[in-house]
Amino acid sequence: MTVDDVAGSSGPPTITVRRLLDELRGRLDVRLAAGDGGLGREIAHARIQKSGLSMLGHRHGVVPSRVQVLGETEMSYARSLGREEQNQAADHLFSMNLACVLVTCGAEPPQAFLDGAQRSATPLLVCQERSSTAITSLHTLLDECLAPRASMHGVLVDIFEIGVLLLGPSGIGKSEIALELVMRGHRLVADDMVEFDYRPPGMVFGQAAELLRHHIEVRGLGILNIKDLYGVTSVRDRKRVDLVVQLEFWNEKSVYERVGVDDTYYEILSVPIREVCLPVRPGRNVGSIIEIAARNELLRQAGHHSAREFVRRVEGGLSNHESTSEMRAIRLPEPPESTAPPPVRWRKPK
Repeated sequence: MTVDDVAGSSGPPTITVRRLLDELRGRLDVRLAAGDGGLGREIAHARIQKSGLSMLGHRHGVVPSRVQVLGETEMSYARSLGREEQNQAADHLFSMNLACVLVTCGAEPPQAFLDGAQRSATPLLVCQERSSTAITSLHTLLDECLAPRASMHGVLVDIFEIGVLLLGPSGIGKSEIALELVMRGHRLVADDMVEFDYRPPGMVFGQAAELLRHHIEVRGLGILNIKDLYGVTSVRDRKRVDLVVQLEFWNEKSVYERVGVDDTYYEILSVPIREVCLPVRPGRNVGSIIEIAARNELLRQAGHHSAREFVRRVEGGLSNHESTSEMRAIRLPEPPESTAPPPVRWRKPK
C-alpha cells in the first residue's frame, strides 16, 4: 500500500473507495454498479453498517464514512415497492453523502437505486457472496488498511519467535548486533526504519519499509541483502513487537538494573511493551545478552519471573533464619509493604 492510497496521514487513517474496490476484487466477486464519480470518497471506520431502515427515512445512527451493506432481505423489500416508493427509498438512502453502499448476494439493485447512486455520485457495489462472507472480508481488509500507524528508527529481529525491537543512538551497533543474531539462526524483520501498525487487542506489529525489506546496512561494508546471503529462513516480513531493548553507551555515572524485579514499559501506538536497557561497551557480547533477554521473555510469557522468584526465595530464607553469608551479602530492594506486584515504570518515546 502506498502513501497515496491511504489518506489523512496527519489524522485518523482513511481509505478511498477506489482502493477498497481494488483490494476487494482479490477477495470477493465484486463490481461497481453505479456512482463512479464518488470513487475518491473516503472510508474512516473499520466496521460496516446495515442501513436498511434508512430507506424508510430513519437516519439515526448512520455514519456516512462507514461502508453501508444491503443484503438479500433489504433488496427483496426494495423490489417489492412500487416505482414511486422505490424512488423515495433511493432518495432517503443516497442523500446522506455515504462513502459507499455494498449490495450482497448478487442481488440486482432496482433501477431507482442505480439512478440515485449515479446522481449523488455514491459508489454502489454489488458482490455475489452472502452478507456474512462479504462482511468478514470487509472487516479483515479494513482492519489492515485503517490500523493506526507509526514509524521509528530502529532494528526489529525475530528471536525464538519473540519480536525484539532494538533502539539506540546512531552508531551504537544496532545493525551489527542484528547481523550477529542472523548468523546465530534468528531472522531479520527490519533495519534502519521500522513501520508499526496497531492490531486489536493491544498488539503492535512491525515491518520494514518496502524499499528496505530484507536489507541491512553495515558500516564499512555497505548495504547487504540478508535474504540473498543467508536464505529465505533468515528474514521475516512482519512480526509482533514483544520486547524493546534500549541500547546506550556505558556511563559509569548511570545506575543500571541489577536485580530485574521492576518492569519498565515503552509505548508504541499507545501500547505498552516491556523494555530493558542494555549498556554497550567494548568486550561486552551484547548479541548474546539480547538472545538471553528473548529467552527470558519467553519464560515470563509462560508465567515464570526469574528475578521475583529469586527474591522470594531469598526473603523466605532470611525470614526463617536460614540465610548463608552469601545471601546476607546480596543487596536486595526493600520488601514491599503489601503483596501487591512491584510498581511499573512507564516511559513514552521521545
